[in-house]
Amino acid sequence: MGADPVSTVQAQVRRQQGLDALCAATLRALSARPEVHTRGPHWYAGDSALPSFAPHLHPQAQFNPQSDEQARPVALSGAALAPLSESAKLLSFRGAADGIALRLRFSDALLHRQLRPERPMARRVFDGLEQYRAESLVPAQWPGVRSNMSARFAAWSHAFVSARFHESAQALLLLTVAQICRARVTGEPVDGALEDLLEATRFGLVPHIGHALAALRRSRFDQRAYAQHALAIAHVVADLADGALQAADRTAKTTPEDSEEEDAWLQIWVDFEAGEESGFASALEARHAQQGAAHSYRVFSTRYDCEVRASDLVRQAQLQELRGQLDLSVRACGVSAARLARRLQTLLALPQIDGWDSAQDSGYIDGRRLAQMVAKPDEQSVFRLPHSAARADVALTLLLDCSGSMKQHMERLAPLVDLLTRALDMAGVATEVLGYTTNTWNGGRLMRDWRRAGKPAQPGRLNELCHMVFKESSQPWRRSKPGLAAMLKPDLFRECVDGEALRWAAERLRAQETERRMLVVFSDGSPMDGATVLANDTHYLDRDLQQVARQLEREAAIGLCAVGLGLDLSAYFARSTVLDLQNQTAAQALGDVLALLARGARQ
Repeated sequence: MGADPVSTVQAQVRRQQGLDALCAATLRALSARPEVHTRGPHWYAGDSALPSFAPHLHPQAQFNPQSDEQARPVALSGAALAPLSESAKLLSFRGAADGIALRLRFSDALLHRQLRPERPMARRVFDGLEQYRAESLVPAQWPGVRSNMSARFAAWSHAFVSARFHESAQALLLLTVAQICRARVTGEPVDGALEDLLEATRFGLVPHIGHALAALRRSRFDQRAYAQHALAIAHVVADLADGALQAADRTAKTTPEDSEEEDAWLQIWVDFEAGEESGFASALEARHAQQGAAHSYRVFSTRYDCEVRASDLVRQAQLQELRGQLDLSVRACGVSAARLARRLQTLLALPQIDGWDSAQDSGYIDGRRLAQMVAKPDEQSVFRLPHSAARADVALTLLLDCSGSMKQHMERLAPLVDLLTRALDMAGVATEVLGYTTNTWNGGRLMRDWRRAGKPAQPGRLNELCHMVFKESSQPWRRSKPGLAAMLKPDLFRECVDGEALRWAAERLRAQETERRMLVVFSDGSPMDGATVLANDTHYLDRDLQQVARQLEREAAIGLCAVGLGLDLSAYFARSTVLDLQNQTAAQALGDVLALLARGARQ
């Protein structure tokens, strides 16, 4: 039997998102910090990104047991480090969450920052030692937490060796420090498979740090006292690492590439596992840029921005031709709009009182039957009860990314949007279909005005926005069919400014007089406008999208969801899913969208 046509990698992404949600719930419970949540591969406390507390708290998002790094065991004293099983990897994620929770619960972050050394090497060692102290304070009634953290640390150690990072003298030094210090503080033994590998380095290291190492466990309940011994160890290790680097420089000729590798190795120490991809790319590759502090979004000028009906951008004859193509594609999907409408009604409808049921044996006394009570005292059917009926009092907006890269997806996406819009209309949901792009490439007239103004620094957004309305919420599906066909016109797709489009769609949605509101974004990548990026910085639009999405999610007035087309959007949106339109059937893709809507409806 062949594999399921739905991409295995897509299933892994969905599974990872579920695992992240479970780990986040566990972390909030153990740390007593309700504001902690995950967004993609990163952890946040409210809007602030949590720092990288220690290298072993960053497990891989890869579930494939045959990945190159894991499938290549390294012989240690005749034994081999076998690749981790899938259950061990799941345990690793839970152990990382438990370790972060204990750090938040038992460590004073302000005090730690005050005592933290300046030298990068010493700072990394000091951070790790504080993490080991927090892990040593796990309550006795939480034996599972201790076991999870131990398994996670062991998995990290084995992955570090399997990736052959220990072949660097500096990396082997830090690996040895991590092993012996954690063992000393927590009272757990060093991994037996690593004993021979670490022995020579440990023999030369212990005479330098023996006194401070012995004092770590005694002082672990007092963070300030513990920090003094941790600082002593951190500075010694930094000095030894510097000496090893100088010795290597004297005995070997280095090239510029070698120097870059030496400069980058500290970063590898923290997150060497993050380089593994999980099939679908993450939308937020430059994570450090996304964790910047305040972000002030600006617009150079709005004079050329426009909001238009999409049908007005297409000739009438071409619009009819595109509608015919779309109808053929919809029929080829083989999906019943009526059946889809019933599923949507079940997902989105809520019981609402729309009258009363009279002549009941219990309930509220019906004033209209008081005379009957006097005339017939034995009559019991003089009560009434409120009558409720399921009704989908929801306004829903589908917001489509109309950037150039979306052209490759639109042939398969447009029939799904048309089917979904028709089914929502049949279910009684006020639905709006919007799109966002730019009037031109590379800034156009706005870029010209900026140059004429002398190219002021940090001008903000530098392109002409074009916000398109494919279907208005007040229009029934039948009247909006020509507008929806405009989705297939390829020359409407240019660049995209997602953050402002999200604001625009949210403002239109807030104007709807309804009990609940939902906004679903369809996108295949990060915001991209060449002119804005060149005049500001590479991640200027990314940060704005992240900021707008967080604000909408905090307000909770709009249920915000995102559908990534071959891309994991969880770095931007708390609720998201991934569609693989190349391998999925229309029914499978719509099923994934409905599951996402169900999550948004439970908000």
